[in-house]
Order: sequence, then C-alpha cells, then structure tokens
Amino acid sequence: MQSSQEELKSTNEELQSTNEELQSTNEEMTTSREEMQSLNEELQTVNAEQQSKMDELARLNNDMKNLLNSTEIVTVFLDNALHVRRFTSGANKIFKLIPGDVGRPLSDIASDLLYPEMTEESREVLRTLVFSEKQIAATDGRWFSVRIMPYRTMEDVIDGVVITFSNITAAKKLEAELREENAKLKLLLHTEG
Repeated sequence: MQSSQEELKSTNEELQSTNEELQSTNEEMTTSREEMQSLNEELQTVNAEQQSKMDELARLNNDMKNLLNSTEIVTVFLDNALHVRRFTSGANKIFKLIPGDVGRPLSDIASDLLYPEMTEESREVLRTLVFSEKQIAATDGRWFSVRIMPYRTMEDVIDGVVITFSNITAAKKLEAELREENAKLKLLLHTEG
C-alpha cells in the first residue's frame, strides 16, 4: 500500500510537472499568437498602404496615357539597346507596331518614314545626350517633326530615348503653297518690270 502510495505520489508529481510544462507551453503559444496577430495587423496596414500607392500609380498612369494620347503626338520609348519599351496610340500609323513588338529593336520594325538614319541618330543622342529634331517625310506624303531625346529617370539616369512624331503635313502643304504663290508673284513682277 505504501509502495502504491509512493508510486501515485511520484505519478502525481510527474503529472504536475507535465501540467506546468503544458501551462508554460500554452503561455508561449498565447504569446506567439498575440505576436502573430500583431504582425498580421502590421501586414494589413502595409498592404493597405501598398494598395493605396498602387491605386495612385494606376491613376497617374491613366493620367499620363490620356495626356500623351490627347496631344496627338505619337511617342515611342526605347531602352538603351534601342528596343521598344512602350509606344502611344497612333504609333502603328507610322510603324508597323503591335503590342507584341515590345522588346524588339525599333530598327527591325517596318516604317513609313523616309528616315533610314533614325537608329544611328538615336545612338548619337544616347552618346551625347543632345536631342535631335528633324522634319521627315513619309512614303505617303505625310510629314513629321521627329524629336529624339534622352529618356531620363526620376533619379536623372539615362535609360534610353524618347522619340516623338508631330504631324506637320498641313504646315508643309501651306509652306509649299506659299512658295508657289511667292514664285508666281516674282514671275509676275519680273515680267511686268
């Protein structure tokens, strides 16, 4: 009986020890759960901030897209290797561009422009950081003012070139008409004098 009592006492002590260990583990688990809840709340706050920034970035992207499209100035963005990074609407009316052309060299894409030195001039702009502007004809009689400028990041790092194409066909036609009228006037003055 005494032996059984000592065994029960020993078992009881072991159970108490195990119970204390379980309570300690339970307290650790509660602490871990509270830490996890705190981390989860922090993550939710960071996620909400990120979502807000993404929404703002989407709005800015939409604003920039609308601004670029409203100017009716076709713009092509090239990286340092002169591969297409992005282009605005209307670029497909000058180049045979499709969305899948992003990443391809612009020189590989067919163009209506009579401007074979555009790639070389783009390289020169990258080298010198001095923009280039020329009036260039297209195969169908259209004219464009073509500007090639360095693409500068917010950190003022050169990361390619931006090429803009402004349609100046109406101005060129008017210029030709004025030249023709001027020539007629000179001829008329010459024959009268």
